[in-house]
Amino acid sequence: MDDFWANAIWSLAPTVLIGLIFWFVMRAILRADRTERAAYAQIEAEERAKLGLPRRPDRGTERPAD
Repeated sequence: MDDFWANAIWSLAPTVLIGLIFWFVMRAILRADRTERAAYAQIEAEERAKLGLPRRPDRGTERPAD
């Protein structure tokens, strides 16, 4: 019976490890994207302020008129 559990663990280990690696990579990509968008928005806001332009409206709050 000991061989059964050892084989089961060794059979599942590669799948679990690949899944964890995939999860960490996707998490890093999504966090980097979120950080990049925030930095870009801040730079854009600073440039708009320098030029005296109005603030850019938030994209998710305005709804088009029907």
